[in-house]
Amino acid sequence: MSDSARRFPATLDTSVPNVARMNDYFLGGKDNFAADRRAAEQVLAVAPEIRTMARERQAFLARAVTHLTELGIDQFLVLGAGLPTRRNVHEVAQSRLPGARVVYVADDPVVLSHARALLATNPRTAVVRGDALRPDEVLADPGLRRLIDPAAPVAALIPHTLQFTPDEDDPFKSVALLRDSLAPGSHVAIAHVVFDTRPEVAEPIVAVYRRALGRSEDTRRTRGQVLRFFDGLDLVDPGLVHLRHWRPDNPLSTRGPDRTWAVGGVGRKPAA
Repeated sequence: MSDSARRFPATLDTSVPNVARMNDYFLGGKDNFAADRRAAEQVLAVAPEIRTMARERQAFLARAVTHLTELGIDQFLVLGAGLPTRRNVHEVAQSRLPGARVVYVADDPVVLSHARALLATNPRTAVVRGDALRPDEVLADPGLRRLIDPAAPVAALIPHTLQFTPDEDDPFKSVALLRDSLAPGSHVAIAHVVFDTRPEVAEPIVAVYRRALGRSEDTRRTRGQVLRFFDGLDLVDPGLVHLRHWRPDNPLSTRGPDRTWAVGGVGRKPAA
């Protein structure tokens, strides 16, 4: 279906690229517009491995959710959710624990519309509007409280948002507030692009996302800087590593040099 033939929320400006819809394009999805595709192609022209990185992030998220269900965690909170894809968090979690509850948090109207339509018949899954950088407000949302009990262990997943958030917005404080709001035994999983091994692509890629986000701040980080998000948490083995090295389904898949440059990790909140 063409862009002009689809119905959009009245407040949606399809002439402005959007991070979630650009990621949908990287994953081969159809829920993106011409502006998203142009911006995504600008990124791919600099670093074509971005497509692989998008798939690796989805695979990391699925493995992390599988691990957390094996620990008995049955409450999942996805902060800064992207557009629905294959193997969504609720699909992975509920295939392992049928009673698992999952809440997606997003502030993009297209993400909210698609996710609510997809989940309309799933009573153990919800979508709420909120800012991933304001976890106190998110955790107080009545729609979230209907499914999530913050007094019990929760798995909070942040697969996209932090890598687009500049230090000026103090994302480290936001993650610390989230950590402090969760019960002991809760886990926080984070995926984040880093530029340690590809510093030459940082400036042109950051420039594209600055335009997409309408901001001028720099959001690039190294692995050492991303590690700060896990302050106060016990990193689960193997720590903060390249995404494909985090508990791979097939260890043979990790052989050879890392050609992608995104890392992921899971941290556990210890007992008080």
